[in-house]
Amino acid sequence: MPERSAAPVADEARPVETRVVDGSSSGRALRITWLGWGIIAVGLLIAAGYGGLLIGSSQKNITSHQSLANDGNTTVTSEEDAIAKVAATVSPSVVSITTQSTSGSFVGPTHSQSAGTGIIIGSDGYIVTNRHVVSGTNSVNVITADGTTYNNVKVIGSDPLNDVAYIKVEGAKNFVAAQMGDSSTVRVGQKVVAIGNSLGQYQNTVTSGIISGTGRPISAQAGNSVENLTDLLQTDAAINPGNSGGPLLNLAGQVVGINTAIAQDAQGIGFAIPINATKGILKGVLAGKGVDRAFLGVRYLPITAEIAKKYTLAVNAGAYVYSEDGSSVIQSGGPAEKAGLRPKDIITKVNGLEVGPRGGVSSLVAEYQPGDVITLTLLRDGRELTVQLTLGSYNAFDR
Repeated sequence: MPERSAAPVADEARPVETRVVDGSSSGRALRITWLGWGIIAVGLLIAAGYGGLLIGSSQKNITSHQSLANDGNTTVTSEEDAIAKVAATVSPSVVSITTQSTSGSFVGPTHSQSAGTGIIIGSDGYIVTNRHVVSGTNSVNVITADGTTYNNVKVIGSDPLNDVAYIKVEGAKNFVAAQMGDSSTVRVGQKVVAIGNSLGQYQNTVTSGIISGTGRPISAQAGNSVENLTDLLQTDAAINPGNSGGPLLNLAGQVVGINTAIAQDAQGIGFAIPINATKGILKGVLAGKGVDRAFLGVRYLPITAEIAKKYTLAVNAGAYVYSEDGSSVIQSGGPAEKAGLRPKDIITKVNGLEVGPRGGVSSLVAEYQPGDVITLTLLRDGRELTVQLTLGSYNAFDR
């Protein structure tokens, strides 16, 4: 699948212009060039006279692999060892995904193929990937790390609010599931590893980098569709077309994100969906309940310094229950209304986790399933209060 580009992106790289500044500068360059050739000529004469000595002395440094006593490749730093262990442990849980699509036009049907990556989440063949990897496809194939291809793949469903899809290899047994980590404690500067089907042909390519930022909002484009995503992890680990749906891992080998987009005209700017944002649906999928997302029933603005200043808010993080277009912010009959939330409330915590530093409201709520009871900490008219809220079902609720 062509990798999605994220907007806004950095300024385009400009070609370096090469030119002569002035005549004297050019002359100096020319003289240096000829001087260089003179030195080379003298060097050749010396080499000719002492060639036997040079070759003889150099041979001491050339040994066959059979007799090499001190192989530099065996010198391993602690970081190299950690990355190698992550790659060895997690690679069996990373699959390549190929898809086939057919579209019609006035000249007849057009067939296309795309590629992406997936993460095994259940030993019986359940896999998580990006929605844009499998959306609109006619057939999906899964290739495991050992090269085995599976054609009997079913798309279970996708998250209605996120670029995440769940698929299953029918009849699979003994798949190696990856271990899920905690994306709410990821920190900027933390070392991470990405694994994916780079360019759709380099299966299980391993790259490494750091977490460059958290809580990033982007507008991601795939083909003619644009999707607004929030609360993403930013990384400089190399993410290429075909990596979509693959894991972003900490050095303990735990999945902390699902790679989803790159800034096309930048270098080292990639984005991953925090893994906690998938956990609620993931539990339901593994239990055979299909894809159903927990529903809060409230509109809000993620609080930034700009939003806090604009609306004279007392905090610089959280979720402001407000709509700039004047639309209703509390869903009638929804969980938020039943719990007593009001317009202009500020949600500061979800089950004790701070909104902002530990994730956005959407991601924090997505850790739970419909029917779960959570505690929201609110600021209302300068006072802090807590409310109990029973999460609804996104699929069942009339929005």
